[in-house]
Amino acid sequence: MPKMKAAIFVEPGRIVLESKPVPDVGPLDALVRITTTTICGTDVHILKGEYPVARGLTIGHEPVGIIEKLGSAVSGYEEGQRVIAGAITPSGHSYACLCGQHSQDGAGTRHGFKAMGGWKFGNTIDGCQAEFVLVPDAMVNLSPVPDSLSDEQVLMCPDIMSTGFSGAESGGIRIGDTVAIFALGPIGLCAAAGARLMGATTIIGVDTIPERFVMARRLGIDHTVDFAQGDPVKAIMALTDGRGVDVAIEALGTQATFEGALRVLRPGGTLSSLGVYSSDLRIPLDAFAAGLGDTRIVTTLCPGGKERMRRLMDVVASGRVDLRPMVTHRFPLDRIEEAYELFSHQRDGVLKVAITT
Repeated sequence: MPKMKAAIFVEPGRIVLESKPVPDVGPLDALVRITTTTICGTDVHILKGEYPVARGLTIGHEPVGIIEKLGSAVSGYEEGQRVIAGAITPSGHSYACLCGQHSQDGAGTRHGFKAMGGWKFGNTIDGCQAEFVLVPDAMVNLSPVPDSLSDEQVLMCPDIMSTGFSGAESGGIRIGDTVAIFALGPIGLCAAAGARLMGATTIIGVDTIPERFVMARRLGIDHTVDFAQGDPVKAIMALTDGRGVDVAIEALGTQATFEGALRVLRPGGTLSSLGVYSSDLRIPLDAFAAGLGDTRIVTTLCPGGKERMRRLMDVVASGRVDLRPMVTHRFPLDRIEEAYELFSHQRDGVLKVAITT
């Protein structure tokens, strides 16, 4: 049986590169040879044991690659074709999909924890930090990559671009809105780019890492607030002359950032939550106006499927957004354990790493 290299979860604190069998291809599947992938903050939650997955699972959910083999029932694609697949891989025929909630396809409870909807790669099935990945329901999920776009130009589409943009979309941002983004990691930065595309005219970013502030300005953030230098809520209220923001996007997944996002909202504002939380949240009575403030809190899981990927690649091809500068480090798959050590400790100004095979 052919073997491949893959980054697998062994136990909390250990994701290692090992050999495992190349997957067999079912009728609706496609086997994709990975050319470029990356590490996500959610993978770090897995590494730390904060999000439970099966031991021996291949991690990773951001694939760029080439079709190696197609299932017998797959049509409309060719072997040798460059493709991406979203981190979320809906079936297209579940109740969730037929209700229009493609990202929630497959949601359920396992190991005492509510599984994240249609997020299968590196969660419920083997992921793409490997030489090959098996893409389920290929005709729903594979999106051809235009020849004019490089791997690194489309690397953010499967997850962080889709997630960040969806945070702006779910927030219902309108032309002329003021938006605050709590945490300027890769998803928060993508949320800023999405907010700008949707018409926000004032964007305020909260973080403390200098390299993130530099990238924030490149992506159109108007004001940056360093939470290490003072209360970000006070700073944002001052920047808005006490009015508050129309939309606050929480992009980290902590009590502090969630509560800060809630406190800077104008009356009737929207908190768009993108963070992955590892403990219970508390909603302060005063910040929530005792439930009478017409506040809207909405959560979003990264939209997937081939049409979402096509649209995001069209945005990239148009030149309206260039996320290549977010790739700050590059590693071959053979050094992925080193890449995890760098990324999980946020050393050397890292934003995203490109992993090539």
